[in-house]
Amino acid sequence: MEFIQAFILGIIQGITEFLPISSTAHLLIATKVFGWKELGSKDFVDAIQFGSVIAIVGYFWSLIVNVVKGGITAFKEKDWQREEWKILVGITVGTIPALIVGFLLKDILPESALIIAIMSIIMAILLGLAEKIGTRKRGFDSLQIRDGILVGLGQTLALIPGVSRSGSTLTTALFLGLERDTAAKFSFLLGFPTLTIATLYKSLKIFKLFQTQALPDNIVGLLIVGIISTFIFSYLSIAFLIKYLQTKNTLIFVWYRLAFGSVILLAIAAGWEG
Repeated sequence: MEFIQAFILGIIQGITEFLPISSTAHLLIATKVFGWKELGSKDFVDAIQFGSVIAIVGYFWSLIVNVVKGGITAFKEKDWQREEWKILVGITVGTIPALIVGFLLKDILPESALIIAIMSIIMAILLGLAEKIGTRKRGFDSLQIRDGILVGLGQTLALIPGVSRSGSTLTTALFLGLERDTAAKFSFLLGFPTLTIATLYKSLKIFKLFQTQALPDNIVGLLIVGIISTFIFSYLSIAFLIKYLQTKNTLIFVWYRLAFGSVILLAIAAGWEG
């Protein structure tokens, strides 16, 4: 049964990590609804995010290599206007705020169903505004260091349960006038370092807990199942969103987030403790 739970949690993590609907929110609500206390721990669900990291590397491998190679060439030639250099520096400086704020607030921010519901609705409204206000005229070749800083600041909001890393970065990028698919790609690339560092931190933490506390004996196997499941559905989710945003808007996610938050509020009003 635990292996089935790990696989299902991987599906939820994989699908919701890159869609702008908040993986943390869906994992927390799912584990509360089904009563999965052991595998529903934050350390476990954060550790299986490694599958999402692998999915980003696999899907964007050629783009990542080109950006890194171009950035190195620009550094050697002191060509600070080179496109790859701007993207690389933008990603780097955009990652710093999330890491600093995340380290300072990692044990402070509460994870409650009420906060998830409220933030889901707020982010739905902001995404809807970004969809309406954003010009969507800027392509990947127009990215600037400023974009990395601003989208990185937007990423810090994802530390609040229910906000969504991809949702906050995608929303910010749309406000900055980026095309939808460009906004999604930049969102994934900028979130990659933060997601990788956070996942490695949580993975180390769960193995330390394994040495000092009574965790399931098959924890390694459960992690492997969860990571593989996460990888498969993360890759499919990335491919879907990139293709979807090439021809369609984000309003489906706006309406979904409004419905998701509203259902949770109604459940709480009906007596669900969350």
